[in-house]
Amino acid sequence: MAWWRPLFLTNDFIMSQPFLTDDYHIRWSTLQPEHAEADIRAALRESEERMEEFLSQDRGKLSFDSVILALNEVTRPLNEAWGLVQHLDALCNSPALREAQNKLLPEVSAFFAKIPLNETLWDLLLTYSKTDEAKNLTGCRRRALEEEVEGFRQHGAELPAAQKARLEEIESALSQATQKYSENVLDSTNAWELIVDDLEKLRGLPASAIDAAREDAMTKGHGTAEAPSYRFTLKAPSLFPVLEYLEDESIRRQAWEASAMIGRGEKYDNTELVWEILRLRHEKAQMLGKPHFADHILQQRMARNGSAALRFIEDLHARVAAPFQRETISLQEFRADQEHRAADLFEPWQVAFWAEKQRRAEYDFDPEELRPWFPMDRVLSGMFRLAEKIFDLRIVERDAVYLEADASESTHVSCQPQETGPVEVWAPGVKFYEVRNEKGTQIGGFYADWHPRDSKRGGAWMNYLRMGLPPSGERDRRLHLGLICGNMTPPIEGQPALLTHDEVCTVFHEFGHLLHQLLGAVEVPSLNGVNVYWDFVELPSQLMENFCWERESLDLFARHHQTGEPVPQRLFKKLVAARNFRSASAMMRQLAFGKLDLELHMKHATEEGADLDALSRRILEGYVMPLKTDPPSMARRFGHLFSSPVGYAAGYYSYKWAEVLDADAFTRFQREGVLNAEVGREFRDKILSKGNSEEPAQLFRDFMGRDPDSTALLVRSGLA
Repeated sequence: MAWWRPLFLTNDFIMSQPFLTDDYHIRWSTLQPEHAEADIRAALRESEERMEEFLSQDRGKLSFDSVILALNEVTRPLNEAWGLVQHLDALCNSPALREAQNKLLPEVSAFFAKIPLNETLWDLLLTYSKTDEAKNLTGCRRRALEEEVEGFRQHGAELPAAQKARLEEIESALSQATQKYSENVLDSTNAWELIVDDLEKLRGLPASAIDAAREDAMTKGHGTAEAPSYRFTLKAPSLFPVLEYLEDESIRRQAWEASAMIGRGEKYDNTELVWEILRLRHEKAQMLGKPHFADHILQQRMARNGSAALRFIEDLHARVAAPFQRETISLQEFRADQEHRAADLFEPWQVAFWAEKQRRAEYDFDPEELRPWFPMDRVLSGMFRLAEKIFDLRIVERDAVYLEADASESTHVSCQPQETGPVEVWAPGVKFYEVRNEKGTQIGGFYADWHPRDSKRGGAWMNYLRMGLPPSGERDRRLHLGLICGNMTPPIEGQPALLTHDEVCTVFHEFGHLLHQLLGAVEVPSLNGVNVYWDFVELPSQLMENFCWERESLDLFARHHQTGEPVPQRLFKKLVAARNFRSASAMMRQLAFGKLDLELHMKHATEEGADLDALSRRILEGYVMPLKTDPPSMARRFGHLFSSPVGYAAGYYSYKWAEVLDADAFTRFQREGVLNAEVGREFRDKILSKGNSEEPAQLFRDFMGRDPDSTALLVRSGLA
């Protein structure tokens, strides 16, 4: 059987069922909510038929292609169609789409939950694993078989029938609970706004934030050009400047208290969902022979178990605790000196404000000064130039067009890479780019969506819509199709979007994930791209952030939006000098998230009904700054942990784990040349292109010639 058999062949069928399209350039205007239900159910039926065909193959003629590669292919059409629904849910959320998704979620979850529980499929996989061919597999193919078998075991393949049935119920319940959790976070974020009519109340706020608030108010019908109003929301580009700069403490308090209500309150409260999700994960882990969810999920991670991950967090905590305490005392004393009073605890809405004042006083540095040097378009073009120089790529922007519903049927848009015409996108302002290798061969493409919308979830992320594969035998190259999204400062009144340095680092971070995906050159889809251990996946993304701090690389993308001049040396020196301001506090914040995550999943998953806020305070004693008002638990809005059945659950430590790797790996660039194409090509060939085809520890050793050294992270943070 040909494992690359396409799903649908006729154009009429594609047009009538748009979510099932095999177009490379997706016709977004056709993907309306009313099509989702029928299309996903059609994909489910097709996947079931493919599975039946797969299971009927002759047991005497099993091969790697007919088993491992074919199994990857069985669900690809459903994965891609359902991925479009989830993608639109994150970027173009609407009541109609939400209704359709929630109807389909139990069916889709049940289908995927049944795969590792299918006894015939498990028998086929085991039968193949005992063949001579399987025993003689080497390299990537051996790893693919081993990972597949182990994955089936971890998902319940060896459970008795009654427990398999219960596991299917758990997976369905987890999907629904985490979807509702995510909806509550989005809805409670959008539920709050503050309209300010008096400009005097906005003293201290940067001009960029004031201009954005004025334009946002106008778009929502508040104020006029002659008598402007100013609208503030809980989206990051609006909220963070308020907490950091606004002199009016009453408004800062309102904004903080509103942000603390995300995922809380009667209408959008996530408390019970947190406990339900924890309980379901715990039950699942115990059913699969593990004491808790951390040990279950970390079997296929570098840490291997919860104890090792928790030990990693606690070891770093011990090394950072003293400087963290010194930074806390220093900030308290700074405010005391400024206000001529005794040092005292802060309120939560005071910390960021006074920390920013201290940074300005100690380093004469205001991050807002740098905005003119970070116009979004120049940042992107410079970042692409950096990737071209270091990783030997070519990145080309295509014309993009946003169309109203079904308009693409009467408008010429490109549907395949070789076709001319604009590429359709899902919202105004979204861009599309092609990525080519050093030979000029296209290896993939990606969409970029950088600014906030009410229908768009918060944060920044990378994902893929089509998994690419290298050419092999009869198969031509299959192109990667990815996306990067964020909620960065938007353009205002015809001016370019001017980013903060922190936002620039976030753009580079997500681009690192994207490169990891687009450069994936592994023949097995399940091992390709970002399908790696989650405590390794952040290495490429975090490594890219380092280029935002080096003069040589910074000059490629940091150019004044009016003059084109690079960042003045005096500002660059201030940026670097202030880099490690309160670095222990920043590190402790990440360690606190990792600690809360692991403790909840390892020790408290069955305490349903317990006081979530009091429990979080106990867990994080020594990890958070003591405050007059205790903030509510982050768990109610911690989307990384609770907005999908797995996500970063019991794995948030991965950010710090991978930061050890990236800090150490970047020392090669610092030592041999920040823009050294030879080092960059090695990183591409030995890590970015390899996916999960080898143990991640071995990939790191291949690049560095040794195991990682955590000292590099502490040195970079100014803590060693």
